[in-house]
Amino acid sequence: MARNIQSLERAAAMLRLLAGGERRLGLSDVASSLGLAKGTAHGILRTLQAEGFVEQDPASGRYQLGAELLRLGNSYLDVHELRARALVWTDDLARSSGESVYVGVLHQQGVLIMHHVFRPDDSRQVLEVGAMQPLHSTALGKVLSAYDPVAHTEAVDNVREAFTPRTVTAPDGFENVLDLIRARGWGSDVEETWEGVASVAAPIHDRRRMPVGAVGVTGAVERVCKDGEVRPDLVAAVRDCARAVSRDLGAGRF
Repeated sequence: MARNIQSLERAAAMLRLLAGGERRLGLSDVASSLGLAKGTAHGILRTLQAEGFVEQDPASGRYQLGAELLRLGNSYLDVHELRARALVWTDDLARSSGESVYVGVLHQQGVLIMHHVFRPDDSRQVLEVGAMQPLHSTALGKVLSAYDPVAHTEAVDNVREAFTPRTVTAPDGFENVLDLIRARGWGSDVEETWEGVASVAAPIHDRRRMPVGAVGVTGAVERVCKDGEVRPDLVAAVRDCARAVSRDLGAGRF
């Protein structure tokens, strides 16, 4: 059995201690409560402080939880609320389109798949929740890059790999793609990431009208496209799903 890392256990215990009881605790309080030497407790507190998980009051020298924990907590709640709101609508989209449905959110320099509904047939499929997709070539990623300034910066500042001959990598060309997405309200990927695969996606907004994710369908290019273009009925279905999830998140009408 793998052994737990003692320093991480102590850091976790320290955060739980600061989360309960008094709002601020001194070094001696923390050390005695956890049975640690003052030097050990001080080292852990300084590391947590450097990462933003703990703050020290300049006047009293006491410690409290930091703003970074609040940010992470809000991110956790946002992602899980998004998935909860998307469950019914994405199931409906998979049934109506006959294709796989994905919900993705920005994570570091890519798209994190946080919900995946299988294509409603008997084919063998692999659950892709937790998988990462590129920002610059996938429909989900391009939609996020078009609407989310942070995603846009990540896509523009990092290397845009050419996965297929269709992948748009040039800066001007990529910006033109994003302009078109904003004008139409949806984005597509026709064999730009994987040969023989096409997808279409639309943005999801929250109650602040901020882009919090994207939803899309993915399938074989011969099913998703007709005469070289994404089927209009699939575009309409994906946009309807995105609007429905956005409304459930409090965004109102788009």
